[in-house]
Amino acid sequence: MEKKRHTFSSGIGFVLAAAGSAVGLGNLWRFPYLAAKYGGGMFLLIYIILVFTFGYTLMIAENAIGRKSGKSSLDAFAALKKKWGFVGIIATLIPCIILPYYNVIGGWIIRYFFEYFNGFMSDISCAFWNLAPVGESGFGAHMAAGGEYFTNMLGSAPTLIIVQSIFTIIVAVVLLMGVQKGVEKASTILMPVLILLAVIICIYSITLPGAIEGVKYFFIPKAENFSIMGVLAAMGQMFYSLSLAMGIMIAYGSYIPKDSSIEKNVGRIELFDTLIAVMAGLMIIPAVFAFDPTQISKSGPGLMFVVLPQVFDSMPLSNLMGMLFFFLVFAAAITSAISLMETIVACVCDHTGLGRKTSVIIVALLTLAISTLPALGYNVLSGVKFFDRFDILDFMDFITNSVMMPICSLLICLFVSFGIGTKAIEDEVEIYGAFRRKKLFRIMIKYVAPIFVLAVLVSSVLNSFGIITM
Repeated sequence: MEKKRHTFSSGIGFVLAAAGSAVGLGNLWRFPYLAAKYGGGMFLLIYIILVFTFGYTLMIAENAIGRKSGKSSLDAFAALKKKWGFVGIIATLIPCIILPYYNVIGGWIIRYFFEYFNGFMSDISCAFWNLAPVGESGFGAHMAAGGEYFTNMLGSAPTLIIVQSIFTIIVAVVLLMGVQKGVEKASTILMPVLILLAVIICIYSITLPGAIEGVKYFFIPKAENFSIMGVLAAMGQMFYSLSLAMGIMIAYGSYIPKDSSIEKNVGRIELFDTLIAVMAGLMIIPAVFAFDPTQISKSGPGLMFVVLPQVFDSMPLSNLMGMLFFFLVFAAAITSAISLMETIVACVCDHTGLGRKTSVIIVALLTLAISTLPALGYNVLSGVKFFDRFDILDFMDFITNSVMMPICSLLICLFVSFGIGTKAIEDEVEIYGAFRRKKLFRIMIKYVAPIFVLAVLVSSVLNSFGIITM
């Protein structure tokens, strides 16, 4: 007898869970850096256009594949067209690689939050200002180049293993409660908290002396700031921000009730993602402009764990703002990690027939074991390098974000266009009401999205190897 599939209790439950997945570290440390680098308002405008066209198309496809098949990413493609089952394997491998290193970074956030909570802000803000410019995946290079507290933290293997274990256990406990009582409930609590904290920090940031220049730069598009590299960067950011090609939206799509509108829900996620992207820019760009505009060029961990503590140190109520900010980052990281682990758990449940609790425990234990590798990559295993440039965590980030995700998205476009046909997706969307952007979906999935995805793939790989700079 087939087990009854878990579902979200409502459309808003799905939207908050999916938005929680989309609102992750990429929004908070990658979007502001790219927006500052590629023309502020012009980058924001391009990003919004891409979210409502390219991003919309792929999210509709993934949600519809999930709901139509009633399966997780591992089995969804084979269930709809057997010879395309290999796409499900690729889609499932991606969160399996991302989750272990994402949990390691989640551990860093926990450590920083408790340092601010305990009032040790002065230790955190002790940093060097000679951070070397690196590519998007340069976690190790940032660590080596500066930030004394950050460097010392990454050099302590026991500390990293403890904090990443705490993060992983928190995620597992949420998943043990189930889809509605765990995943959905956590999202309905954490997302409003995240938004409230973001609003508080935004208001604080834009009222700092000198911050208004950063606000103008971020919101006013100027034609002279347009560039093809800016379009590619916005495309890549949108691609990762919406949690596309990770199996997440397929798994979550399989939990959407048939009496819920896929198109309406996707539209809400688009708005949510755009809102958080704008808030991330307002939290960080004006504050850094007010403190030292040259420091906005630092990306990723260099921005969040080295530059921003220095910015907080220069502010009134610095310890409180640092604590609130890192709790906000924790909320963003935990909701994304929940979606990553849920995707893997759903695959284990569907493919093996094991119960949910057993699957969660197995996935959590395996994640804890694998997470030790990237955690030790900055200390015990610091000598391990891939292609003479990537640490363990860097390489896991590169192989998923720069290679596997674009390939998976391209295969999804081909699967919909030539495997099952666009009508199969359209019919699933139209189960609940009209498909208002049907023509846009057809054109994008068949002709435009594949070209966009190839552009993301090529530019991401070239950027990771330093052949081009983004």
